[in-house]
Amino acid sequence: MKKFILMAAFLVASVCAFAQTPEIFQPYQRTALRLPSVPLVVSDPYFSIWSPYDVLTEGNTEHWTDEEKPLEGLVRVDGTVYRWMGASQHVSLETVVPMAEEQAWEAQYTREKPADGWQNPDFNDSSWRKGNGAFGTDNYINIHTPWTEEYSDIWVRRNVEITPEQLNGNLYLIFSHDDACEIYINGTQVGKGQMTYMDRIQVRLDGDKAKLLKPGKNVIAMHCFNKTGGALVDFGIFHNISKNDNSIKTARQKSVDVLATNTYYTFEAGPVELDVVFTAPMIMKDYDLMSSPINYISYQVRSTDGKQHSVQFYVSASPLQAVEKAAQPTTTELVKGNGTEYLKTGTIDQPILAKTGDGIRIDWGYFYLSGKNGSLALGLDEEVKAGFVNQGKAVSKADRIVCRKSSEIPTMAYVHDFGTTSQASSYMMLGYDEIWDIEYFYKRYKGYWAHEGQVSIFDMFDRLAGDYSSIMTRCRQQDKTIYDDAFAAGGVKYAEILSGSYRHVNAAHKLFKDDEGNILFFSKENNSNGCVNTVDLTYPEAPLYLCYDPVLQKGMMTSIFEYSYSGRWTKPFAAHDLGQYPKANKQVYGGDMPLEEAGNMITLAAQICKLENSTQYVEKYWGIITTWADYLVENGLHPANQLCTDDFAGHWAGNCNLAIKAIMGVAGYAELAKMKGLNDVYTKYNAKAKEMAAAWEKETKVKDHYELAYGAGADTWSQKYNMVWDKLWGTNIIPNNAMQTEIQYYLKKQNTYGLPLDCRKDYTKSDWIMWTAAMADKDKDFLKFVDPLYKYINETQSRVPISDWSDTKTGDMVGFKARSVIGGYWMRVLAKKLGK
Repeated sequence: MKKFILMAAFLVASVCAFAQTPEIFQPYQRTALRLPSVPLVVSDPYFSIWSPYDVLTEGNTEHWTDEEKPLEGLVRVDGTVYRWMGASQHVSLETVVPMAEEQAWEAQYTREKPADGWQNPDFNDSSWRKGNGAFGTDNYINIHTPWTEEYSDIWVRRNVEITPEQLNGNLYLIFSHDDACEIYINGTQVGKGQMTYMDRIQVRLDGDKAKLLKPGKNVIAMHCFNKTGGALVDFGIFHNISKNDNSIKTARQKSVDVLATNTYYTFEAGPVELDVVFTAPMIMKDYDLMSSPINYISYQVRSTDGKQHSVQFYVSASPLQAVEKAAQPTTTELVKGNGTEYLKTGTIDQPILAKTGDGIRIDWGYFYLSGKNGSLALGLDEEVKAGFVNQGKAVSKADRIVCRKSSEIPTMAYVHDFGTTSQASSYMMLGYDEIWDIEYFYKRYKGYWAHEGQVSIFDMFDRLAGDYSSIMTRCRQQDKTIYDDAFAAGGVKYAEILSGSYRHVNAAHKLFKDDEGNILFFSKENNSNGCVNTVDLTYPEAPLYLCYDPVLQKGMMTSIFEYSYSGRWTKPFAAHDLGQYPKANKQVYGGDMPLEEAGNMITLAAQICKLENSTQYVEKYWGIITTWADYLVENGLHPANQLCTDDFAGHWAGNCNLAIKAIMGVAGYAELAKMKGLNDVYTKYNAKAKEMAAAWEKETKVKDHYELAYGAGADTWSQKYNMVWDKLWGTNIIPNNAMQTEIQYYLKKQNTYGLPLDCRKDYTKSDWIMWTAAMADKDKDFLKFVDPLYKYINETQSRVPISDWSDTKTGDMVGFKARSVIGGYWMRVLAKKLGK
């Protein structure tokens, strides 16, 4: 009965929707911002497909980890085929020099830094040890030589024989690494990897690189540094045996516009223009849609010469959408659900929730390509594509394919035949059913949309199909809300930054409901350490959700309160995390952040209660919050040497910004007490916060600003973004106009791409820049912080979903990408909504 009621509600909504078809293919506003990576199909940390290119045909689409998750798009106009998405070079690989998944390989290696020239063919490596690859830790498969030490290096040299016949092929170097690395062929660097785990990075050996390999003996050399956790070195050379159809032309991309829920492209394909819209239905306060594992691709063709044309539309994917490693065996098959055909693919092993970690992809559950509005085809890529190129049809060669080699990966294709037309449109859907999405306190849960298993993936596809027009209208309204609020708060550039960040932030979470009925919204600490529900991500990203849905903000905090309430976390401050995604069972981070996390939780709780004009949310946890507040009173004014969220350049006792966080945490507790009617408690803690702030201001003022740490000196400084709550609350805790004093000082310290985090390094955290900027009283001062951030996002050569940790002089990524913390960009919007 429950399932019937849910589906009936979906259908009623859809019947009411079709009378309100929106201008689906016209963005609410045009955008000029060039995002370093464009969101295409995004749902959560696993189902996440991006294009790190200015033009959609410059390369294959990717997961945020940089691993290829290729989608290919074609359009056939009067028999001529144009590519509008994906790389022109399809890759189907045959081994020339094997990686460890096929066989162990011999190499020389050393753990001591070698002499210069170690990568050259004539280098004498006779003193190095012999070992078999792959090298690394046992959390990776096919490790034959252990390399386990943290903060350590390894240098590897591998002699390989290449025949003249093999050199005639289309060759690729493929390497896997954990963490940062550099790799060479015969002494010339051909690739490098960032400080994270990456699997099977492909380097096409064309142009000058094609000349590096010689007939006979060659040397491939790799240096890798392991920071913490897993370590890995593996590489090989492969021949692309795919036969690419040179008759396929490239459509000319005319525009791309990125709004909150929609990405709009327009292409020119001969006498026809093609409009394509990628939509993630992330509508605030609609938790079915916010958690939806399904995205739309809407498409429209328009004649530009006044004539009718025969047009067919094509999108393909592969089992690579559902694997962690390309070599994992998969099954792909044609299935029916509620009367609709789907292509479904997933691994044979289905290791559900078996892996935790940072730079990993999902290898359980199933990727679905819906046949709604079109036809489906399954087969080898050349076969499927030939059917479309030659006939404009979806030509299947099988109903089920078991793939056990990465060189035999099949293609799943969707085809829509418009027939002869001058203008027509439709849409298609892609989705991913994770089966079990997350583990929380040792119990598995499905995403919110599944309603404890009452709604199947096919039911959800039906809901999104039946309600398409209504959902697209609501998505457009969400785009409008995000753009207009940002524009009112900070102008066009600010509006474009926030519009381009919305899906980025939401897609770094998993939304579900626990057995107690609590809505939970867990972040994954992408490209950092993979922790789940980290409090010092919950804090910086909070402005987005405080603006539009405090329920989701509580969804990141309730579990941390419950962890203490249950007695499983007994320390007098909040936990750092609940585990490593997707297992949220207990803290796994190696060190505590006492002042950081206690201050974060109390401050956010105070803001939530202010928004709700009620302390109901904190009543259950009042004793815990009181313990944390007393800890801040006791330890917050002069912080000990401890971990905090800003210690990238090292810990420093007496961290001034951390002290402000503690002070505002005490002030937040006082505000909560006042709302509860505990006037004596309010008076006591408000007075204590002001006493601490007065002492802080007196002890840290140096000339025209406030120092980095107590006694650090007049030449030191740091962003004191935690002051912003004093402005938002109107509490007047921090005396002598310290906030505006800092703002004027910061404006003198900005570099080309923004304000450094502090005086020690040129790098910054862009989330904190926007917190800091929101402290400015004058609009013109706020905009002076926005302009360099816009320039950074628009010009950085680090083509990843916005990196929040970047160099303010070069614009290069230092670390981190695709993290939810850029929800902090909304702090100015929050301030305006609060009338500040």
